[in-house]
Amino acid sequence: MTDYKKFFKNKKVTVMGLGVLGRGVGDTVFLAECGAKLLVTDLRTKEQLKESIGKLKKFKNIKYVLGRHRLEDFRNADLILKNPAIPLHSIYIKEARKNRIPVEMSATLFSKLSSLPIIAMTGTRGKSTTTHLIYHILKYGGKKVILGGNIRGVSNLQLLKVARHAKIAVLELDSWQLQGFGDARISPNISVFTTFFPDHMGYYKGSMKKYFSDKSHIFNHHTKDDLLIVGKQALPFIKKWGGKIRSKMIVPEGRLPKGWKSNLIGLHNEYNARLAVEVARSLSIPNAKIKKALTTFVPLSGRLQFLRSVRGIKIYNDNSSTTPDATIAALRAVGDLKVKKVVLIIGGDNKFLDMSGLLAEIPKFCSKVVLFKERGTDTIQEKIFEFRKRGIEVYEEEGLQNTVKRAFSIAKRRETILYSPAFFSFGKHFKNEFDRGDQFVKLVKGLK
Repeated sequence: MTDYKKFFKNKKVTVMGLGVLGRGVGDTVFLAECGAKLLVTDLRTKEQLKESIGKLKKFKNIKYVLGRHRLEDFRNADLILKNPAIPLHSIYIKEARKNRIPVEMSATLFSKLSSLPIIAMTGTRGKSTTTHLIYHILKYGGKKVILGGNIRGVSNLQLLKVARHAKIAVLELDSWQLQGFGDARISPNISVFTTFFPDHMGYYKGSMKKYFSDKSHIFNHHTKDDLLIVGKQALPFIKKWGGKIRSKMIVPEGRLPKGWKSNLIGLHNEYNARLAVEVARSLSIPNAKIKKALTTFVPLSGRLQFLRSVRGIKIYNDNSSTTPDATIAALRAVGDLKVKKVVLIIGGDNKFLDMSGLLAEIPKFCSKVVLFKERGTDTIQEKIFEFRKRGIEVYEEEGLQNTVKRAFSIAKRRETILYSPAFFSFGKHFKNEFDRGDQFVKLVKGLK
């Protein structure tokens, strides 16, 4: 393992994108503690970043340029640490590279400096559940493992403090983080590619191939000693655009072995669990341990998370479903084709995705739909209201509190309220996707 304190000591580091989710703050704290000379720059203002900056006030080796970026801050640095969401074609990143300044992301830096074997997950859907499930199974199986990557509140650089006590790192990696792996020409030792559906099409200008290109860095630089585990849904894209696969590749069956059970609901989650099982088996964890671990895993917050039953009405928080495909999977998991019992809460900001598949599924499972008014919701409003002709009650509300109140007032005993937005959370109502989920959970706790 690299001596990270020595590596960062007195280095001039420009931190591009402090953010409000905690990961950027954690990375900045770590760098400051290592003695780096930091300049934090973010397009958000001091007021917008008040909470994040408050956590850094004790450090004297941090300067700030907020509400803007300056080219000069990308010319006179030893290292640029960029937020994954900032595109590589940014003029500021180009300026850094023109001046031969390394541009890094925290997950890539962790992988380089920790020297740990890396197990990593990517995919449009399923990567978070699969990542946490693998981590849970490995811990249950006695492995010394740490969890990082695209995890809420987890600073990848701070993981370096505990890396020496671990034997394996499990990382969830989104397409933007994988750009860093592509730059570094490295891939994790064991890579899992769960699913591949349209997403982030605004960023990728409508190109699924460009989206896949970033995702593919999870296996592009494999050797014959590495392992790629691919879900069946993603396999056609691997064959079409993945090029020559240098490592061993396993494509598991979608179902768990007969007699095995987990606390996850829905066929899509059984698919995720099957991928996790294959990873555990590749690390020689006994089947008995894997089977038991599946029954002790607790579903993640915001991912078909059962919150409570109130007056005989079940309520699920599926806030992480920000695409139509994800909401379709949720409907199939909690719905019943024989009895339309789902009260669906849907809506948010626009991701410019094809909603036709979801619009075809809603009438099969839903007795009622409550639209959360936002820019994305407006694009499907007219078609949703047409469902009234098919006996489905449809309502539209402004604000999450009114939306939840409406859904609960119209739901009947033995029905299920499913909050599965199918859209982004950005806009005037929420700080981010996590804030949206937190608000929903709080509102549901207050129902009587």
